[in-house]
Amino acid sequence: MSFDYDLFVIGAGSGGVRAARIAATHGARVAVAEEYRVGGTCVIRGCVPKKLMVYASRFADDFADAGGFGWTVGETSFDWPRFVAAKDREIARLEGLYGANLERSKVEILRTRATVEGEHRVRLGDGRRVSAAHVLIATGGRPVREGGFPGAEHCITSEELFDLKRLPKRLTVVGGAYIALEFASIFAGLGSEVTVLYRGEEILRGFDMEVRRHLHAELEGRGPTIVTGDVFTAVEKTTGGLVGTTRGGRRIEADEIVLAIGRRPNTAGLGLETVGLDLAANGAVPVEGVFATRLPWLHAVGDVTDRVALTPVAIREGHAFADTVFGGRAVAVSHDLVPTAVFTTPEVGTVGLGEEDLQAQGIGYDVYRSTFRPMRATLAGRGPRTLMKILVEAANDRVVGVHIVGADAAEMIQLVAVAMRMGATKADFDATMALHPSAAEELVTMRTPSGAWRPEG
Repeated sequence: MSFDYDLFVIGAGSGGVRAARIAATHGARVAVAEEYRVGGTCVIRGCVPKKLMVYASRFADDFADAGGFGWTVGETSFDWPRFVAAKDREIARLEGLYGANLERSKVEILRTRATVEGEHRVRLGDGRRVSAAHVLIATGGRPVREGGFPGAEHCITSEELFDLKRLPKRLTVVGGAYIALEFASIFAGLGSEVTVLYRGEEILRGFDMEVRRHLHAELEGRGPTIVTGDVFTAVEKTTGGLVGTTRGGRRIEADEIVLAIGRRPNTAGLGLETVGLDLAANGAVPVEGVFATRLPWLHAVGDVTDRVALTPVAIREGHAFADTVFGGRAVAVSHDLVPTAVFTTPEVGTVGLGEEDLQAQGIGYDVYRSTFRPMRATLAGRGPRTLMKILVEAANDRVVGVHIVGADAAEMIQLVAVAMRMGATKADFDATMALHPSAAEELVTMRTPSGAWRPEG
């Protein structure tokens, strides 16, 4: 059968762009369709602009700490519109690079919506129909907008936060995971009065409990008020802004209320039902093997599969898919020991298992822990306490989890992940010479366990 393309990619985010480019370098005829902007969530309205906001929010700490080191800092102020304009210029530059790289690889870019219309067939937003030997779904995720309470339509999501016309004086963030906490930390650093409202018992569900509690305390010490175990029952729009009432009887006033209550796979309206593909309850595309569905011509990578919703994972999956299908060599992707970071202030960097994970699996372990004031804080006279924690499997001395809360946690955890993927033991950490003076040296100088757990029997 003759096809218009060897590969048709729906979605020009991180995973889709990588798959398209690599497939094209292998000689495939490739097209990618994108209805919004090339670059996807990460580049346009996710991790890249958010990290720029993180940098902006931390200058207040630099100004406050400077006096302890002999600097005199005059009056400071933050210009939100000026920052947004600079951020938008950088995002436009990056979008241009993504598009240029696709074109340089001979990938055809179709700036329109595309949907699956049948076996090997795709319909474009302008009505055209094309065929492809392989179709790759790389449409990512989208924020959950349904708050489940009257007045939720007055709230915004993280996507709208990037383009607010003015910096809110009062901001309430609903949720307690990555996105909620990062934006709470950002806007507190920029001077907003921030409240976090989370239904769970403790923020950052799924992380090691000690990390969760440590971050909670450090965030509150820096500005945001964190309310757990409570939810909105209604939000009302008034002349002075928004007023939310909670199940616990709280009345919270805000200029903006952000719903950061999760994301779901972006598969609505893609036409996957036309080929009889059953999606997961949350809309995720089920895949196995070479990121293939039960239909050998239809594939998916990235957040739309709802496995590990991180940009580097989508990129690795897209690359492996293209190498395997078009490059003639099978490439597997491991979703184990994926390092991750939460870009709050202070940062969280983690890789491997937490104590609760190990206990659930019945794995005995030893805990090596250090909490300390960073060297910068000694002259600045303020600053959060750093937590470093290493979990070691008792049976074989293998390091199975490392958790850091503190400055540069993300930078450190990336290199720790390399060691852990190589099977490093605690003895390997101990045998590594410390780099002094640094916070990272604590990772190789902790000698005495501060705790242990063994399964009964």
